[in-house]
Amino acid sequence: MLANMFHFPSSGKSALLESLTNIPFPRNLELCTRYATQITSRREPESRLDITIIPGPHASDTHKKHLADYRPRILSTESFRAQFPGILKEANARIGIRTDISSHEGTVFSEDILKIEICGPEEDYLTIIDVPGIFRNPTEGITTKDDIQLVQNMVKGYIKHSRTIILAVLPSNVDTATQEILTLAEDYDKAGERTLGVLTKPDLVTEQSARANVCNLLLGKKRPLTLGYYIVRSRGADDDDAFDRADAERMFLNMPWSQLPKDRLGVLALKARLSELLSQITRKEFPELRKSASSYLTVRHNWTGSELVDSALTAHYSSHVLFEEVELRLITYVVNLTELFNYDFERKAHVRHFEMPRSNSSDESDENEEYGLSVNALANERAILLEGIDLDEYTVLENIISKDCDLDDTKSGIMEWTEMLYLRCRGVDLGTFSGAILSSAFKEQSSKWASMTKAYVSRVIVVIHRFMVIALDTLCTDMQVREEIWSSILDEVLKRYKAAMDQAMFLASIEREKRPYTVNHYFNENLQVARGNRKADMLKAKSREEIKRGYNNHAHVSDNLIVDLDDVRQTTRSKSNVEQVKEEIHDILWSYYKVARKRFVDNVYQQAVDNCLLTGPMSPLAVFTQEWVIELDAEQLETIAGESPITKERRTALMRKIHDLEVAMRILRD
Repeated sequence: MLANMFHFPSSGKSALLESLTNIPFPRNLELCTRYATQITSRREPESRLDITIIPGPHASDTHKKHLADYRPRILSTESFRAQFPGILKEANARIGIRTDISSHEGTVFSEDILKIEICGPEEDYLTIIDVPGIFRNPTEGITTKDDIQLVQNMVKGYIKHSRTIILAVLPSNVDTATQEILTLAEDYDKAGERTLGVLTKPDLVTEQSARANVCNLLLGKKRPLTLGYYIVRSRGADDDDAFDRADAERMFLNMPWSQLPKDRLGVLALKARLSELLSQITRKEFPELRKSASSYLTVRHNWTGSELVDSALTAHYSSHVLFEEVELRLITYVVNLTELFNYDFERKAHVRHFEMPRSNSSDESDENEEYGLSVNALANERAILLEGIDLDEYTVLENIISKDCDLDDTKSGIMEWTEMLYLRCRGVDLGTFSGAILSSAFKEQSSKWASMTKAYVSRVIVVIHRFMVIALDTLCTDMQVREEIWSSILDEVLKRYKAAMDQAMFLASIEREKRPYTVNHYFNENLQVARGNRKADMLKAKSREEIKRGYNNHAHVSDNLIVDLDDVRQTTRSKSNVEQVKEEIHDILWSYYKVARKRFVDNVYQQAVDNCLLTGPMSPLAVFTQEWVIELDAEQLETIAGESPITKERRTALMRKIHDLEVAMRILRD
């Protein structure tokens, strides 16, 4: 909520600003407001002060950069008030305001905004925007008709907002009927619900009839306003630093001021009314306020939220300076983690080494080279990648993720294990075996899958959580708001992390607990290759080199091998039923395991990581959205961006007092 100050030139506005904000605005009669000044007071545990200049809508890029460099060094809020005249002078120079009326350099008025934010334990919650006073006639050599139009547009730009309180500041010694600001206020606030008249300089009203006119204004008998008028006595241009406002306001104890309502006299009464009025407008405008907040967050979301996430997921790192931080290069981390997961899974996820025929070695070496890196290079890449991910960094994740698992080394002796499994589970089968044996074998051989998958998804979750923490810390500089946002979304974020982990564990369970089955033709292809290579190995042991004779009957060894048909028959006769079955179980298990492993790794990435954690509608990255803001109820919105407990207590007490007075009035009427 804003209180905007609109005034008649030389109306005593600077003195009123000083009374409301304790900032010593210059009161020299030759000076006037040349640009909008926004003064925000906010109660916070620690004192801080920030002064910036916001470029106007038509500012050039050069001027914007010139203003962006303006950061005055203020030691404390107390020293700020002492330094303020110098700060204002420097701001005028930075904006380019002509301070010497005899000079032709610079501009008389500017669309730039001087923003002053004062926070501390003793500050009140109040934002006041002071704008230049409306004037009708240009002054030769100083102001022009363009200046008149610029000021009018500036005033209208602020006055049209429904959440703006219009403080029409008028000197008591002028005729209010001629004041254009009141006419403008009526145009934009037809019901008069936002317009408050403030009369200044009552000490300059000496004639009895003039004082009566002022009293009639406050009593609503002349040029009435719905919210009425207040009268204040502030320090004037001729008053020195020893001026005591409370002492000066004792004049209201004298006639004719003493007959006026006490709650209309003095700066404290005006402040109290402003506080009450701000509260009323806040309640009235709450639905629109939430919509505006949503729109504002949508605009911010379009860049700082949605586009930042989109850039992080598409590796468009040149789009924002934030991506200079390696930790924010989200998709790069995830892709590297996924390739590392696939690499480790291929080599370590099986409990026992498969004993494939030597003829299969070329097939295995092709897989080993598919990454285009040596084993040492892959090991180095793995170490560098994992070093940057601390699984202990975020304690809120400890019930969801798992630390790196200590995996047992892959064992040997799979043929002996397969034989033992067959002998323990065989039935009345002739040269075949039960499907239950294959299920048991696959379940045992894939028993590392769940723990390795959980470690992989855990690292991805940590990378995503780190991205969200760093991004929010960088983009939301208000620590209190940031903490409230985290408090509001953390449960949902953790819920979505857990959903991703549950999905990964579900996929592992489906692969391992269900009966092995696939329609992938590579299973049969792998099986035929394994069978063929196994027979080739057995025949090779019985083969001999072919001797050929060439020119002049010269003998030489051929590349071909010769096998006798009797030896072929012998290789098939020499196997027992157990040997035949255990080889068949092994080869089928290997063929299926290879297909299932690749299918599983793809599914974990696509379903648990990509859909649940990165790009799906229930991704944790999609929690802080416009829809989330719209769905906030009044209590949640107030928790995130509401008033402090002290202010709420004060407002509650005030509303209780109003209620008691209303009850008393009803009793008196009855």
